[in-house]
Amino acid sequence: MRGPLYRGRTDRTLFGRLLLGMLLAVSAGVVTSQAEEADAGDHARATFAGGCFWCMEPPFDKLDGVIATTSGYAGGPEPDPTYRDVVAGRTGHAEVVQVTFDPARISYDELLRVFWRNIDPFVVDRQFCDRGAQYRTAIFYHDDAQRVAAEASLAEVVARFDRAVETEIEAEGGTFHPAEAYHQDYYLENPLRYRYYRFSCGRDSRLEEIWGDEAGG
Repeated sequence: MRGPLYRGRTDRTLFGRLLLGMLLAVSAGVVTSQAEEADAGDHARATFAGGCFWCMEPPFDKLDGVIATTSGYAGGPEPDPTYRDVVAGRTGHAEVVQVTFDPARISYDELLRVFWRNIDPFVVDRQFCDRGAQYRTAIFYHDDAQRVAAEASLAEVVARFDRAVETEIEAEGGTFHPAEAYHQDYYLENPLRYRYYRFSCGRDSRLEEIWGDEAGG
């Protein structure tokens, strides 16, 4: 009797655990769905290429109305780009930062203003010490309103400096792919390495040369 009775209790225990697991999974799915809906809400996205994406997160993260920044890749045809392939110039993508923001608290025009003051807009296929098309500067617009605003902001920069601006304006078109986890919030997770890279690359000195007191946004 001990064998069958013991197995029966085991079966019932196993069934209970499976049922509990199913209920927890359903509950987690509901929570995730609700979180996604909340995230979608009235939030919008902006995507900018400004050279090394590590350096493009901080200026946006500090802005009131910015919900999140995500380092990633955009502008290339490859469906699943990796950092190794992107930096080798094999995918056509640029390093970008995608900004999730609340338009009721901060405008796209303000994001554009900060973007320009964190790049060197006069060089082709490079930013500071990084060279290659993967480090080009670009504004990837998500809709016609962003395109019009981006074109107007570019015209302002051209007029201000009276010289050619090499920053591209192109449709994001679903080409954005988040970068690997170790790239996200790199300046927070690896502050010493980040500061050393930024200094040795000459980013801040060049931004100050171009933008003066406005450098960095």
